[in-house]
Amino acid sequence: MGSLPLQLKQYPNARRDNSVIDCFHGITIPDPYRWLENPDAEEVKDLVQSQLHLTASVLESCTARPNLRHKLTNLFDHPRYTVPFSPSCNTYFYFHNSGLQPHNVLYMQNGLDAQAQPHLLLDPNALTPDGSLSLALVSVSQDANLLAYALSSSGSDWLTINVMRIQDKHHLPHTLSWVKFSSISWTHDTQGFFYSRYPAPKEGKLVDAGTETNTNLYHELCYHFLGTDQSQDILCWKDPQNPEYRFRASVSDDGNYIIMYIEQGCDPVNKLYYCDMSKLTNGLQGFGNKEEEEEEDGHAHAMLPFVKLIDTFDAQYQYVANDETLFTFLTNKNAPKYKLVRVDLKEPINSWVDVIQESERDVLESACAVNGNQVIVSYLSDVKYILQVRDLETGSLQHHLPIDIGTVNGISARRQHSVVFFGFSSFLSPGIIYQCDLMGTQAPVIKIFREICVPGFDRSLFRVNQVFVPSKDGTKIPMFIVARKNIILDGSHPCLLYGYGGFNVSVTPCFSVSRIVLARHLGCVLCTANIRGGGEYGEEWHKAGSLAKKQNCFDDFISAAEYLVSVGYTQPAKLCIEGGSNGGLLIAACINQRPDLFGCALAHVGVMDMLRFHKFTIGHAWTSEFGCSEKEEEFHWLIKYSPLHNVRRPWEEFGCGSIQYPSTMLLTADHDDRVVPLHSLKLLAVS
Repeated sequence: MGSLPLQLKQYPNARRDNSVIDCFHGITIPDPYRWLENPDAEEVKDLVQSQLHLTASVLESCTARPNLRHKLTNLFDHPRYTVPFSPSCNTYFYFHNSGLQPHNVLYMQNGLDAQAQPHLLLDPNALTPDGSLSLALVSVSQDANLLAYALSSSGSDWLTINVMRIQDKHHLPHTLSWVKFSSISWTHDTQGFFYSRYPAPKEGKLVDAGTETNTNLYHELCYHFLGTDQSQDILCWKDPQNPEYRFRASVSDDGNYIIMYIEQGCDPVNKLYYCDMSKLTNGLQGFGNKEEEEEEDGHAHAMLPFVKLIDTFDAQYQYVANDETLFTFLTNKNAPKYKLVRVDLKEPINSWVDVIQESERDVLESACAVNGNQVIVSYLSDVKYILQVRDLETGSLQHHLPIDIGTVNGISARRQHSVVFFGFSSFLSPGIIYQCDLMGTQAPVIKIFREICVPGFDRSLFRVNQVFVPSKDGTKIPMFIVARKNIILDGSHPCLLYGYGGFNVSVTPCFSVSRIVLARHLGCVLCTANIRGGGEYGEEWHKAGSLAKKQNCFDDFISAAEYLVSVGYTQPAKLCIEGGSNGGLLIAACINQRPDLFGCALAHVGVMDMLRFHKFTIGHAWTSEFGCSEKEEEFHWLIKYSPLHNVRRPWEEFGCGSIQYPSTMLLTADHDDRVVPLHSLKLLAVS
């Protein structure tokens, strides 16, 4: 933030290969750094190492770095907890971090009274000395006797599932590999669980899982019986005619139904099939691991007799509860801000009814059945959470649950339980876990179950303000501003502006130790712009920043930055912008379009090559958000803002004159198999 030296650095030279030229719909586009797409090439590894040395030399010259590290370490060194969850008994599970542990540790305890002693169940920090193994998924069996957990290596999306007996921490012998984009859902007989995977690489092909760039295709839904090898797992569903489909399953609360979600892109839409396991004559065991013949239409291999309740990608459906064949779903069908609906599986065509209708202005974020016939619902209202208790059958409002301005996360409730836990955090609140008892007809009793405290942090020194900034087309864009109280608006303050704007993701208030250090010790103003493309105002807000309208995201973010300068919070030379993944694309596009407006840019794992992103790992799923260069109309959307293809040299004319880019840091990871490193490496070479 202004403390780095400005002298010129000797940047590593990236070889330019002018022979690589693509033709898109009659337009030739050179791709001189195509060779950087091969992560295994020695030339690529050499360039990365050279760049790492340069980056280290710059960071080491920062005089404030030791003090920042000291302050960060002290503030991070505090106990943290997650919301406890329970399968269907009096056994509770939660994650805890004592302070500086790389990964949270899984604990369990019997009961909630003061005498209940927690027991350490699984510590991922003990699995590797360097902390490269992380816990990605956990699922406890219905009787709380078995734990299935998935590990990720070096941050990859590839997972390995292990099973442990909880009582004596004994690990069952078989592990499951090549798991990706999966849930883990136990059947109530605890004989096994559903999970999702991709076919293993062909025999003899060595793969460092997470570094490969090949496209992920032919997802499969499987069922694993405990005590058997993965090769004996039941193939429940796959669809060879639609290799880009992804499958995910959950078992209904009554244990009778398998609910399968089918997804293709990243839009909030899915198909929904179900299977009544109570009607399987020989249970799941009767299906073995052999594939059935193709259906007559040559379409799909269906190992289990799934019924197609929703067979189009026109809306999203999420299971909430069921009473026998009467199912309740959260959906955006004809409701961009979502609603709760009910359908009888016996009459699936004419029995759909609204339980909670769509709100005019607030987004129905989640719904969780609890205490027999009640449902906890959370709404997002101007990027602030509202929590309510409603009747599951009629949808009528029963109680408002009072919360501060911030984010509700981790609602933990079971239909068999009257006790609900939920987490809360905000820009100035590190975290509170509330316990709420819904037993009885009186107003619910809410109490603090656990509160996270950061030593030395005084929230009274700061103020949070929300403003609504007009974008280029006049649309009002919400933005939160966190700053010291009584700040003088003279343009002298360093400022960090964060944004995302995509994939229907809502960026809501949260606590960040590292950002509080910037505000407390460097006088930094912290800002979050809720630009279009996110889900803050429902699906219409999302669609207003995707596909042909993606430029709205950049306009919104630039307008937010201009506001911060115009009212005196900061000046361009002291304005730093930050974003990751789709937000990394945002940052790179904005410094291309307005390099004069920013002094510093941090782009984490950004999608930078908008003409070829769909060719790598799961990138094909993003075409629903961005479009695809293989379609002529969509190519013309993408080429206008693709960061890789719109870099301007400082000596080129830009607006009223030649403009130098802000100081920029690109961050990527060698085992990031979602936004593969080639995006950042190619942009680095071009820049």
